Amino acid sequence: MSYLSAHVLDAGVGAPAAGVEVQLSTGSGTAIALSTTNADGRVSDLGPDYLDPGDYQITFGSGAYYAGRGIDCFYPLVTVTFSVAHDQGHYHVPLLLSPYAYTTYRGS
Repeated sequence: MSYLSAHVLDAGVGAPAAGVEVQLSTGSGTAIALSTTNADGRVSDLGPDYLDPGDYQITFGSGAYYAGRGIDCFYPLVTVTFSVAHDQGHYHVPLLLSPYAYTTYRGS
């Protein structure tokens, strides 16, 4: 069984990014889940309980997050495309975010 979680850290202030909209889509762009990060910057279970093997996109609403803080940013959306393999378990996508840069990786 494969499932997905995410975590957003605001690297500019060194704190979790609460209130970031996070959308999960299929590789073809069909939205399948929508959530918002909690006070700890996390979405613990995004989407269905099982992700079929294939390509997916997770999109973070960074522009709205920074606009709500009165801060301009360069990336209004951060979209990460990733592949799910058969029965790989938990997929975790952390995002380190600042107004003019971001970094992501496969977490645990």
